Order: sequence, then C-alpha cells, then structure tokens
Amino acid sequence: MTASGPPSETSTGATADDPTDSAAENAADIPTDNPAKDHAARLATRPVGKLLWSNTAQATVSVATYGIYALTNALFVSRGVGSVAFAAVNLVSPVLLVLGAVSTTVGTGGASLVSRSLGAGDTRQAARAAGNAFLVYWTSALVIGGLGALTLDPLLTVLGTDDETHDYAYDYGLIILLGSVTATGFSSLVRAEGRLRYSTMLWVVPILVQITLDPVLIFGFGMGVRGAALGTVGGQSVSMAMSLWFFFGKRNRPYRITAADMRPHWPTVRQLVSVGAPSFLSRFGATLVVTLVNNLLARHGGATALSAYAICVRIQTLCLMPQLGISHGMQPLVGYNAGRGLAERVARTRTLALRASVAYGTAVCLLLPAFAGPLCGVFTDEPEVRDEAVRALRIMVSSYALAGVATLVSAYFQALGRAGPSYVISLGSIVVVQVPLLLVFDRFGILWLWISFPVADAISAAGALWILSRPTAVARPAKSPP
Repeated sequence: MTASGPPSETSTGATADDPTDSAAENAADIPTDNPAKDHAARLATRPVGKLLWSNTAQATVSVATYGIYALTNALFVSRGVGSVAFAAVNLVSPVLLVLGAVSTTVGTGGASLVSRSLGAGDTRQAARAAGNAFLVYWTSALVIGGLGALTLDPLLTVLGTDDETHDYAYDYGLIILLGSVTATGFSSLVRAEGRLRYSTMLWVVPILVQITLDPVLIFGFGMGVRGAALGTVGGQSVSMAMSLWFFFGKRNRPYRITAADMRPHWPTVRQLVSVGAPSFLSRFGATLVVTLVNNLLARHGGATALSAYAICVRIQTLCLMPQLGISHGMQPLVGYNAGRGLAERVARTRTLALRASVAYGTAVCLLLPAFAGPLCGVFTDEPEVRDEAVRALRIMVSSYALAGVATLVSAYFQALGRAGPSYVISLGSIVVVQVPLLLVFDRFGILWLWISFPVADAISAAGALWILSRPTAVARPAKSPP
C-alpha cells in the first residue's frame, strides 16, 4: 500500500473468503434497526481495510487541523510579537502537555471501555464509563488549573524562562491555566461509538474559531500573547459546548449519560485511569523531554537554539499527524471487535495500521528534507535561527518512518484494555531511552542533542515491535468492571 491511498484489501492477501470477512458476517446479528446502533455495528461488519481508511482519514483531518492551528498560532505570535515571545510561548508548552495528558488519559481509557462495552452490547457500562470520564477530567482540570495559576512564577523558572521571556510566558500561561476546564471535547468518546464525522467536527469547528480569533486579538486589539491564549481558550470553549450537546442533549444515540452515571464508580474509574495512564505517561514524558531539551538548548545556544527547536516541533507536529490519525482510527475498530470476540478482525486491523504508519513515515522521511529551508523560513527572518532549525529538522526527520510505531503499538494494547504492555512501552520510551540519550549526548554539543531524537525513535520502535511479537500479544480484551 502507499501513503496516499487506503490500505489495500488485496495487498495483504485478503480475499472474499478472508476469515475476517466471515467473522464480520457472523457479527451481523447486531441489531441495526436503530440508526444510533448502525454507527457502532458497522465496526464489526464492513471490510477492515475500508473502515480503517475511513477512520484514519477522518481522524487525520482532525489532528491535522490542530497541527495547522499550531503552525498558524506560532506564525501569528512570531510575526506579530517577535521571536522572543515565540520562544516564551514554546516554554509554556509543557503546561499544555500536562492538560493534554490528563484529557488523553481519561479519553483513551474511557473510549476503550465504551467501545468494548458497546461491542459486548452493554450500553449501561458504556454510559457509566463516559460519565466517569467527564467527572475525572473536570475535577483534575480544576485542580491543575488552580494550583498552576497560584504557583506560576516558580513553575516558569523550572520551565527555563529568563528575564527576557518571563513576562510573555506568564501572560500566556495564566490564561491557559484559568481556561483549563475547557481543554477537551472528548472526541475519543464520540469516535468510540463510530461517530467519526462528529468527532472530526469537534476538532475542526473550534480550531477554525481559534484561527479566526488569533489575528483579531493579536493584531486587531494589540493583545500580543494574551490574545493568542484567549483565542485558544475561546476555541476550546466551543469544543466543550459541542461535546456537552452531543452527550447530554442529542437523541438517537446507543446510550445516554444520566446523573447516576456521573457519580464515581470506582471499578470504572480504576479501569479507565489504568488503561489511559500509558497515554498520560507518554504526554507527561513528552513534557519532561521538552523541559529537559529547552534547558539543555538554552545552555548551549540560548534563544537561537530554543527558537529553532520550537520551529522543528511545529513542523514535526504537522507532518506526523497522519501517524497519530492512524492510531486514532485503529482504536475503535480494535476495541469494538475485541468486545465482540472477533480476533481475526482485530489482528488484521493491527497489521494494516502498522503498514500504513511505516509507509507514510517513509514518504515524509524522503520528501521533507528538500523542503526544510522554505518551511523553517516561514517562521523567522533571522538567518541564525533558520539555519539551526534546518539542520535540526534534517537530522530529526531521518527516523520518521519509525516515529509512529511505539505510539501505535501502545494504542493497540490500550484499545484492548490491557494496560501492562502500554505501560512498558510508554515508560520505556521516555525513562529508559529518550532521557538517558539526551543526558549522554548533551556532553558532545548541540548537534548530538539533535541526533538523540532519531536514535531514540529507532530504539523505541524496536522495543515496541518485540513486545508485539510476544505470544501474550494476542487479541484478548480485558474484562469490563462489574
């Protein structure tokens, strides 16, 4: 298969007699007279390749739209306020990563439980999982936002701000923290019941709002980084409103969240947190890595190196979005079919997803270096920053073929509700691989810091594939809580 088309049904030897298709036919006893159930039921009946392509395409549109926003937001700040403000906003990114880690934890854990429950026909458990996911996130966001706002000054010192960047970082970070409760629309829960189109809209509509608000607030009202932060919170608020309508107001859905579902049910909370925790570790690990890299770069190259890294992160975020989309598109397929006991469809989904991720990453690895100069030049007119960003990007891109492997394998086990292998992959990638490499390579200068990124990707991918090859990696879902 190629990176530009859907996973091929014939490229992997599937035929009309493919056991996955037979399993799908056996799953056709799912009642589909209710339109709300059709969205979920098709996950067990339509050809796996077509479903994966459809899910991946819509999930990629969602995350790529966010990537475009990240680029435009960076462009507005760097052009409208300056490179120092741009570096300051990037220094605050660990705060966003922590909030994202919490939402991803409860979203991933909740989505896994919802899709497996719907596959097993247990709508009561699906509603309880979604309700408890809302409860856990809102409680966590209020605590993080409140404590973060109260301790923002010392927090910014830890994150690596100096006299030049502190005020910009403070203004931006305070607004983001105060709006933290709006930071997720729970698109993963929407996606878990097969509502891919609305899940996509939960990303696209709010981000269009943000892209509209940013230039108005930054340039029109002269609010600088405060305007960028308010634009972000404004878009998040739209996403939150859309999510509340979907879960609490929309009819023709397979389940409805009631007040009873919002009460803590500790077996459910434990499972959604344990299944989602590897995502938290991955996001929190990314926060640790960004903080560590920022401090190491500040020592080696100051604002120039920090700005170059910020540019590379923005470009990488956009370029690797399809790999994240493949993981997102795979999860509801794996979870629902595992709940139905359709192991062949689960295994086929996993295989096609891995092939798609590697194929796309290889294409980016081959093409992106030729465009590194123009892309980096979009963000800065300063020759030193541009040259360093180009050098870093051309090194980092060398491992993009493998960059999505560890994430995808971890997501596969999460969709099955099996947290153990995901813990090993998430913790191992950060604690055992990436952080030690950064600390060792730092001794040899800034060039070797850039080299540490592709080396870490390769080692993490090899470890994840080894775990996937073990006999314990069979498509066996975890049990739902009582």
